[in-house]
Amino acid sequence: MTNNDILRRLRFLLDYNDQKMIDTFALAEYEVDKTDVVDWLAKEEDPLFKEISDMELAIFLNGLIIEKRGRRDGPLPEPEHPLSNNMILQKLRIAFKLTSDDILELFASVSVDLSKHELSAFFRNPKHRSYRELLDQYLRNFLTALQNQKIKQKGNS
Repeated sequence: MTNNDILRRLRFLLDYNDQKMIDTFALAEYEVDKTDVVDWLAKEEDPLFKEISDMELAIFLNGLIIEKRGRRDGPLPEPEHPLSNNMILQKLRIAFKLTSDDILELFASVSVDLSKHELSAFFRNPKHRSYRELLDQYLRNFLTALQNQKIKQKGNS
């Protein structure tokens, strides 16, 4: 998955308009304008399309954490570069206050069978011998499960 795909899916999931996207970046003390957001969300074949960098996506995710969980004392976290799928999953886990059981349920809801041990391997330090790289298909399935959960919640309200 590209960073732009991830940003598009998150925008849909969160139901954010352009201003809300800009505000989320601002929470992490990063200034973007509407043109940046529109260009990042454009399809690849669109002449206005612009790739969002790992650093910019990490900043957006940091802003999302601040929005959902509040700002921690001390300096803002440094945006990761390069940004791995594992880091994206970790940031989403923090932002949405998800437990391991929540994440396993989300994966199960899209027919992805993971054990607790397999899941914990995604959150380990990359230097750890049990570390496992989160492949694009897992991240895609996770984002799909989050979207399905949101749709279900909307239907029940």
